[in-house]
Amino acid sequence: MSAASVNTTPTSAPVEPGEPARAAYLRFTDVKKSYDQQVLVVKGFSLDVAKGEFITLLGPSGSGKTTMLMMLAGFESVTSGEILVDSVPLTRTAPYHRNIGMVFQNYALFPHMTVAENLGYPLKIRNLARAEVERRVGEYLDLVKLGDFGERYPAQLSGGQRQRVALARALVFDPSIVLMDEPLGALDKKLREQMQVEITHLHRDLGFTVIYVTHDQSEALTMSDRVAVFNDGVVQQCAAPNDLYESPSNAFVADFIGENNMIEGEVASLGDGTAEVRLKAGAVVTARIGDVTEAGEPCIISIRPEKLFIREDAPGYENEIEARFSVRHYVGDFIRYYYHLADGTEITVKALNDAAAPKVTVGQDSHLVWHTSDCFAFKPL
Repeated sequence: MSAASVNTTPTSAPVEPGEPARAAYLRFTDVKKSYDQQVLVVKGFSLDVAKGEFITLLGPSGSGKTTMLMMLAGFESVTSGEILVDSVPLTRTAPYHRNIGMVFQNYALFPHMTVAENLGYPLKIRNLARAEVERRVGEYLDLVKLGDFGERYPAQLSGGQRQRVALARALVFDPSIVLMDEPLGALDKKLREQMQVEITHLHRDLGFTVIYVTHDQSEALTMSDRVAVFNDGVVQQCAAPNDLYESPSNAFVADFIGENNMIEGEVASLGDGTAEVRLKAGAVVTARIGDVTEAGEPCIISIRPEKLFIREDAPGYENEIEARFSVRHYVGDFIRYYYHLADGTEITVKALNDAAAPKVTVGQDSHLVWHTSDCFAFKPL
């Protein structure tokens, strides 16, 4: 399946079993963007977003995800296509009339205003009464656990506290959609993970619609209802996090989301949903068909490190290859084992750090086994 043929416009957002389907609230229809009228940086983006859904645009730098966010906000024009909110076209609406909240990586707080004044600013420009401004400011400061910080200035806050203020300011005027552009990129790992939890809880409790941009795939998998994976202006796949991880549509998605082994080979034959592949190292294995289409074409076998097992016997496993152990990396809760195939291809095996963790020595030959259901045959990157 080519990237261009991936369906990114499901009829409704994913729902829990038994829950009725939700109609589209935000709709992108064949949106394209070119800065010079020649080269497209966004190449026909289409997506339906349900009200209250958390969608992440994920991809490497320059892939088009932030450009999509800026077009939705109104800070960049749309070259062609349409963006609609609640069936109303937005593409000719000024940014300040779109009722969209934004959270940036650099916080974008007014340094000369107190925390309370920063939160009150979007309410005052909307001409809300003073009592209502004070009520909402107090309510949202309490929501982000900064109820006692209203009189402080941004410079007197930590990075995490400033990001909480920026989040509260984006929510305080009850926007229809909240856009977040790498909002946690300036925070350290522990604080970033804490903020992921806090944003997820706020989203769950308040039910606002989120379009979130990041290049951090673990962040996207942790927080999102669905993730749209961008590369070179094209959405490669848009799906729930578990579907992206367990059933990637092509080699780019498989390689970009999580850790992955990519083993070169050639399609020997195609069957009912599976492909027989002859690896460059010589072994013949079977895999689920990803996007390969014919026998004889070069391909990549994609298999995640935690789906590989080091065994001397292989009962119940359809695939087995021989590899030579080179080095072991202790990570704490798990261990990475690095192997090489006969053709020099490096293979990583990931095992829990427990009593069953394999004991191997440098230079030892081992049998690596896995299930056909845990690997895919894709066209090469």
